[in-house]
Formats: sequence, structure tokens, C-alpha cells
Amino acid sequence: MSFSVKGKTALVTGANRGIGAAIVDALIAAGASKVYAAARQLSDLAELSRRHGSKIVALELDVTNAEQVRAAVSRATDLQMLVNNAGVAAHAGGAFTDPQWLVAGRQEMEVNYFGTFQLSQAFAPVLAANGGGAIVNIGSVASLVNFPLFVAYSASKAATHSITQAARILLKAQGTQVFGVYPGPIDTRMAAEVPFDKTSPADAARAIVTAIEAGIEEIFPDPMSQSMGSAYLSSPKALEQQVAAMVAG
Repeated sequence: MSFSVKGKTALVTGANRGIGAAIVDALIAAGASKVYAAARQLSDLAELSRRHGSKIVALELDVTNAEQVRAAVSRATDLQMLVNNAGVAAHAGGAFTDPQWLVAGRQEMEVNYFGTFQLSQAFAPVLAANGGGAIVNIGSVASLVNFPLFVAYSASKAATHSITQAARILLKAQGTQVFGVYPGPIDTRMAAEVPFDKTSPADAARAIVTAIEAGIEEIFPDPMSQSMGSAYLSSPKALEQQVAAMVAG
């Protein structure tokens, strides 16, 4: 079912840079009337506010901070669209036995999974009160298959994929549409060390908004994710073997 962005009020977490800032731009370009742009530091949102003026409401929000989440819910009572974009990749590379995977993994799960879950729980009643609305969870192609360069990050994004499925089932009755987004490498600071061709944040964000408006529940917004998404939908085991061959190469 299609979801029109025009005239909607949205909230985007991790909006201060990269794909988060680009999604804010794309939503406003598509006709969103207001975007709550959320980040841990309000000063990091100054450029978005300059760019879009009164259409931006800057929010200080750490998605792992329950008190700040409650404050955001109290502020954004008119919300119709939640974009869970805030994420972290805390460690890359190393042997499977590297203890840093567990340290990084706990942080990645707190932000990427529990942060997404907490925001979705908190705002679900607000969305219901405003007609149902939509939740958009920014996952990764690593939600679908583990990339050993990012062992724990991949696991956290797989958890995000799982909660996206649960939310889609459980919130359908209140009229909330739930979209999962599975980008490949995007040209952001987080992906600086990723050894693949990268898509610009602006191109990925426009593709995401276009797919949301078309009602596409699983969104693959770039060439790599489209290729891997197609492989996953055809044969998850074959995709695992494809990644294993990449690692061996």
C-alpha cells in the first residue's frame, strides 16, 4: 500500500550527517511539512536548520536514553512517520576470537537494535492516534547475511530486520505501515573503510523515499543492495556462499 510523504510530519534519528541528513532532505523535497531532526548534539543539526528553516525541528536524542526518548514523544505528538536511522559500527576486522567483537557488539546492539525497538515502541501509540502512519527502519544488506568484516554489526542489523518483521505484523491492525531498508555501502564516514563501490547518500535517500511512496516494504536503494537483495530472496544459502567466496578471495 502506497504511503504519501506530502504533508506528513516525520522524525529522523541520526539526522546530523550521512544518510540521515540526506533522508531529511529527500522527505522535504517530497513535500513533508515538518521533520523532527534528531541527533545526540543539537549543534550538529545547525546546517539542516539553515537549509530548511522552519520545516526542521531540532531534537536532542540519544536513542539509548529512555528519558530523552520520553521527551521526544512528548514533543512530537503530531508524528506520522518515524525513520529509525541512528546506527553505529563500532569495530571492523579481526579474527573471530577477537574479544573486541563482544565489546563493540554490545554497543551496536544497544543503538542499532534496542534503540530502534525502543523508539518504535514509544511512538507506536502516537502514530496510531494520528491515523496509523509509518515506521521506516534503516537496516543494511548485512541484515540479510553476515559480513565477517563486521561480525557484530551484521548481527545487530539482523536483529533490526527481525524487529522490523515483528512490527509489521503487530502494528498492522492500527494502520501503521512498516518499511525495512537494506542499503549496501553508502559514501559516509561510517563506511569509509568498506572496500566496495559506494552510493551517495543523496541518491540512496531519494530511492528510499520513492520506494516508501510506492509502498515497497523491503527497500534496496542502491546497486549492491539490489543485487544482494535479489540473491537473498532467491536463496539465502547461496548469498551466504557468495559472501564466503568474497572473503576467501
